[in-house]
Amino acid sequence: MPNPSPAPRHASKARVMLVDDHPIVRQGLANLIEDEKDLTVCAQVESAEGALAAMETARPDVIVIDVALGERSGLELVKDVRARWPEMPMLVLSMHDELLYAERALRAGAKGYVMKQEATEKVMEGIRKVLDGELYVSDRMAARLMTQAVHDRGAPPANPLSRLSDRELEVFTMIGHGLGTREIAQRLILSIKTVEAHREHIKEKLNLKNGTELMRFAVQYTLQDAPGAKT
Repeated sequence: MPNPSPAPRHASKARVMLVDDHPIVRQGLANLIEDEKDLTVCAQVESAEGALAAMETARPDVIVIDVALGERSGLELVKDVRARWPEMPMLVLSMHDELLYAERALRAGAKGYVMKQEATEKVMEGIRKVLDGELYVSDRMAARLMTQAVHDRGAPPANPLSRLSDRELEVFTMIGHGLGTREIAQRLILSIKTVEAHREHIKEKLNLKNGTELMRFAVQYTLQDAPGAKT
């Protein structure tokens, strides 16, 4: 499916859609973008569904997406946009650890990943890079990806959570926030049986003996390594 009638780049500023379920964060980023001479915010939405619904009317040139969007993962939104508008550049902006999420975002179809802790100029640089068709990650992440490509084929991942699929990682994070199987199923629109299967796969991949160990490990991860995760 072609891009949703983008506005001519030469005739106007590049149009940025912001997808983040924190209104204060969203508005703060919008204010920063509006201060730029070559960028403007064409839409602010809080959910994946809202972003997909707004595509035709907003006509973005680039989308900035948070990883955590409440009931749906930003990575799932990236995949949906890529499937329907394969040429649409996307930049993932999140507080999640880039060593765990940046590669997933790129595989999903994003062109860049920036942590929210980075300085404003890094965010603007990331937006402009993906608009120009380039990939954008931090120097640390770029070096890691290069090392993996050259040396680490077949080697076990340094972070055990890298063994999890995107959906399994999403379930794992929700477990860490204290959500039970039924609530996870409702939020992800999955059957309870499917969530239970994900839990079993997670325990297998992380070499955890039982649900108690899974809960303990998930809570520890959520508190220490995923400050941007939401319940």
